[in-house]
Amino acid sequence: VGVTGADLVAEAGRGVEELLDLGFGRCRLAVAVRDDCAAARPEDLPAGTRVATSFPRVARAYFASLGVTADVTPISGAAEIAPTLGVADAIVDLVSTGSTLRVNGLREIGTILESSARLVARPGLAAAEGAGAEVRALVAALESVLRAERKRYLMANVPRDRLDEVREVLPGISGPTIVEVMDGGSWVAAHAVVDGDDVYHTIRRLKDLGAEGILVTRIERLLP
Repeated sequence: VGVTGADLVAEAGRGVEELLDLGFGRCRLAVAVRDDCAAARPEDLPAGTRVATSFPRVARAYFASLGVTADVTPISGAAEIAPTLGVADAIVDLVSTGSTLRVNGLREIGTILESSARLVARPGLAAAEGAGAEVRALVAALESVLRAERKRYLMANVPRDRLDEVREVLPGISGPTIVEVMDGGSWVAAHAVVDGDDVYHTIRRLKDLGAEGILVTRIERLLP
């Protein structure tokens, strides 16, 4: 079991099983050319185009799939300077924000693959007896953290007579959890897991329904 980038898995061409996208280290393997190049897409590159890259296996397969006869040259290090040095007409390299390309007078014309950190293992290991149970437990533990990162736990005191409307605002996982508030019966506490991106919108809707004492907390782990 190990952690590596999807780009490295593709380049290695090894038979590994991807167990989980860990969601960090996101980037893309892209084709880039000089700003003055006429090509708008990788398919537009003429036969014999010189391509510098640290990912020769992926690059050759990609251009072959497009029917483009490219002269792919493996290099180590900063591929983005190859066109400036005159040793390549295009590059295939990892891109995150694109700022390095722009600094070197390059522009993207195509994306080969999207990459991020992945948990990988030997094929069949997760399903195997013995060690497989430990691998599955590891995947479940990591998934619970990744799932929790995108969620928030929201608690609010809401008028009892607005509960039906509150349920529409707080669907939760299987509906909101309703807890009695010791105030004589006119209020209840609604608890629910909500999407992190929707927190402020949800709060506004709850306030419109008369909710009070709204509390939002992070979640450490969330299992289905």
